[in-house]
Amino acid sequence: MRPENEPSGRKRSFIEDARRAQVVQAARETVAAVGHANASLARIAEHAGISKSVISYHFDGKDELLEQVATQFFEQTWEYMEPRIAAAGSAAERVRAWIDAQMSYFAAHRPAFLAMIEIVANHRRADGTRPFAASEQEELEALAEVLADGQSAGEFRDFDTRTYAMIISQAMEGALSRWALDEAVDLSVQSRALRDFVDNAIGR
Repeated sequence: MRPENEPSGRKRSFIEDARRAQVVQAARETVAAVGHANASLARIAEHAGISKSVISYHFDGKDELLEQVATQFFEQTWEYMEPRIAAAGSAAERVRAWIDAQMSYFAAHRPAFLAMIEIVANHRRADGTRPFAASEQEELEALAEVLADGQSAGEFRDFDTRTYAMIISQAMEGALSRWALDEAVDLSVQSRALRDFVDNAIGR
């Protein structure tokens, strides 16, 4: 990923930052519309109304660009979720806030969500590694920590917190997968059902 400063030490200008943002948005919209495999740099450039050389000036290639698309969405999602989780009182309320905040943010940003799941599912680096595996593990560890807090406070029964964090995450992914295929699925209903399910699964 290109640094904020150019090799010369010059900080990128406002215009350069705006152009990068335009390219990222075009890539996000293109991947959401045609999928990871079909989102070539030529197609992204056409969607943005720019030449491929403009993309190449700002990004080292498709890999860096698509990683930026997904990473930016992860960061924006967490910026939305974190204060809502922090504002919740008990561990049980924080788990509910986690589910509600993530589902509601995704619901409000469907194209970005569709692009993210396409990239995460299909993107590999040249050595075959999954570039977002570490981010997924960090999320599981953070949720497991909330569950452990609830156990320490006597709110939750005894269970393996990492295993349950993974199950909760997978349950959310299941609801989101349905919604990805069918926009008519009401994520607010799914979120309420998931909250009730998790409450019964982890509470004493």
